[in-house]
Amino acid sequence: MSSPPSHLQPGAALGPWVVEHVDPEQMKTLAVLLADPNPIHLDADAARRAGLGDRVVTQGPASVGFVLNMLADAVPGATIRDVRVRFTANVHGGDGVVAAGSVQQLEEVDDGRAVRCAVWLDVRDGPRALDGTATLFLPATRQDHTNHSEEN
Repeated sequence: MSSPPSHLQPGAALGPWVVEHVDPEQMKTLAVLLADPNPIHLDADAARRAGLGDRVVTQGPASVGFVLNMLADAVPGATIRDVRVRFTANVHGGDGVVAAGSVQQLEEVDDGRAVRCAVWLDVRDGPRALDGTATLFLPATRQDHTNHSEEN
């Protein structure tokens, strides 16, 4: 196969994907879509009573979604095959967040390339809210098939 693009070499940065303001009103819509009636996502008083701060808490799937958007933007044409994350802090309504990552490993697989990445989501001026790994699949290009045929 041909060499991967330089931005996909081990150690290469992915992202950032920046969300300037996590909108608490959109969190209400997401709560309906997720069938997640937990009041910490809807009511700042509920979050306060739970000891989670003075603002509503973003749903975990929204935080993962920011990372998925970063990956899709950073590696167009890739299929996200696996994502494993650990939530390390809350994202609150009104926070700004930055999703980013780095390429850890490339592996040739049937009809393409697996790209293993470290991923994370940071709250602006705050803690890391999520960290984990993702595996992307890049299909072989027509040129890759041609080069592979010529090698055989």
